[in-house]
Amino acid sequence: SELRNLIILFVIVLSTGYFVGVMFIDHTSSLNPEGIQENYLGNEVTEPMDVFKFKKSTYQMFNLIHTHVISMSIIFFIIGLLLSITDLNKYLKLFLIIEPFLSIIITFAGIYYLWTGILWMRYIIFASSLLMTLVYFASASIVLYQCIFVKK
Repeated sequence: SELRNLIILFVIVLSTGYFVGVMFIDHTSSLNPEGIQENYLGNEVTEPMDVFKFKKSTYQMFNLIHTHVISMSIIFFIIGLLLSITDLNKYLKLFLIIEPFLSIIITFAGIYYLWTGILWMRYIIFASSLLMTLVYFASASIVLYQCIFVKK
């Protein structure tokens, strides 16, 4: 049906954008806790580097947190709506719907606290953003699978 096709195309295009974002994060932070810290606090105090990074300004931090929290909330709201109409165990479905919103808050609060100097937050950011990405991949895969293979 037209709605199935719309959902399939939407999830594919949204996933393309999401995973390009993950590739960008890999480029800026090497997808590890130390790279995350360096991305927000800079690397100018360490030994000479190929690429110099400087601590983000207050404006940059608030802009980054503001735009990401809003846009990711919308992304996971829509994916959650699509998950809510799938044939899936209700507890798994509930986890996949709720978890990303917790990870959004934990990740971006963690980024703010890392920026203020609480360095161990880099591990929290790494874990929560990894979990958020895994949940996105699982949710998008379930929605696509059910749209393509489950006929109602």
